[in-house]
Amino acid sequence: MLKRTPLFEIHKKLGARMVEFGGWEMPVQYTGVIEEHRAVRNSAGLFDISHMGEIFVTGEHARDFVNLITTNDISKILDGQCQYAACCYEKGGVVDDVISYRFNPKKYLIIVNASNVDKDFEWFQKNKTAGVTLENKSSDYSLLALQGPKAQKILQPLVDYPLDKLVYYHFCETKMGGKPIILSRTGYTGEDGFEICGAWDDAPVFWELLMKEGASNGLQPIGLGARDTLRLEAAYSLYGHEIGETINPLEARLGWVVKLGSTTLDKSDFIGKKALQEIKASGIKRNLVGIEMVENGIPRQGYEVFSGERKIGVITSGTFSPTLNKAIGLALVESGFGAVGSELLVQVRRQKLRGQIVNLPFYKRK
Repeated sequence: MLKRTPLFEIHKKLGARMVEFGGWEMPVQYTGVIEEHRAVRNSAGLFDISHMGEIFVTGEHARDFVNLITTNDISKILDGQCQYAACCYEKGGVVDDVISYRFNPKKYLIIVNASNVDKDFEWFQKNKTAGVTLENKSSDYSLLALQGPKAQKILQPLVDYPLDKLVYYHFCETKMGGKPIILSRTGYTGEDGFEICGAWDDAPVFWELLMKEGASNGLQPIGLGARDTLRLEAAYSLYGHEIGETINPLEARLGWVVKLGSTTLDKSDFIGKKALQEIKASGIKRNLVGIEMVENGIPRQGYEVFSGERKIGVITSGTFSPTLNKAIGLALVESGFGAVGSELLVQVRRQKLRGQIVNLPFYKRK
């Protein structure tokens, strides 16, 4: 049995095409991926991401525990801030990529990927230390994402908090429609926007309020199809594609959230730190690069990448970019073959088609 979010009936009423995703029955599109994608880039889009997981970490040693299980340094942020990080296995592979919300030094919320909720919680419990309480409250909370250049204009009349004061990767506790929410300025599209975390049963109220307020500003419901093309243009990693148990964060261009420091450490140890230090010292063997196709063909996940006759890597994600009007992809290739401007070949079905390595991200908002 597939799980359903509290907005399932609304999606069906809107005529969404539903698909299986991470054990959930989710909308992949409403009117069409390209139209929905462009709505987010030009005005605003509303996403149901209630399938994502919410794990609370509390207790006297909560901060130290979050530092133990994540690669970033949680001690560097203040109350009301969020932090992106990876969680790693002992050998350096990625358990998941997460966002941690700091309420205070003894209370954190960690947002995890939908397909990984149970696995992550078990891994957290396995590594739990004294003075820490873990609660998986994923079934108690809904999550909506409002993304696009008009997101603030749409949301502001619905909340009391002055949104121009809520800067990127910060959050606040406020109310919408008289109901409590945790509101963060975060997102997965490359646009400005917000993520709204509230009670599971309140999601339909939040959805209807936002859609009504956004009607005059071009707000559209957005499915998983456009969510993927948007995140790919912004070169954001997707678990199981750019990161995973066999792909470490240093290979995946996530070294900026891995605080290795020196062997004497500049933050508390984290799981996988020793392995990542050794990987860095011995030289990273693969790198994630961006590819724009020169010849017609879309680089799909799993397609092989060549330099001449030599196989050098594989496509991790690929699509046709509605913003750039080009076929683009992310690829994990051998170090030494990732120079920007260089050409390579992508095996698209029976043909090897030319592509060029380009700077990332493919798209960056002005």
